[in-house]
Amino acid sequence: MLTYNFDRVFKARGIDKPFAHLQKAGFSDSLASRLKKNKIARLNLSSIERLCLLLRCTPNDLMEWVPDKSSNVAADHPMHKIIKSEKIVDITKTLNSVPLERLGEIEELIKNKINNI
Repeated sequence: MLTYNFDRVFKARGIDKPFAHLQKAGFSDSLASRLKKNKIARLNLSSIERLCLLLRCTPNDLMEWVPDKSSNVAADHPMHKIIKSEKIVDITKTLNSVPLERLGEIEELIKNKINNI
């Protein structure tokens, strides 16, 4: 089953108040609430695009696929690329636990990794 999972991106981006963040970005109260609660079955393409631009992600980052147990999908099927692990990256929490004297080192590592992509 293909579903949306906005919590993963909100946490990865350090957004602890998604409703306020979405509202400030111009999303309606109703849509912001549904997005925050992951209670949305479908989105139009313009909303997906706005979310991706706001959250600096792709549509694949907003969606995840959990194959039905009864389906026989080949292991090399492209849908397997959007199966997400249970681990949600919370970079803000991780960085808050780093001693201050090591933050410069962490910043350099991140910059080097990004520049090598």
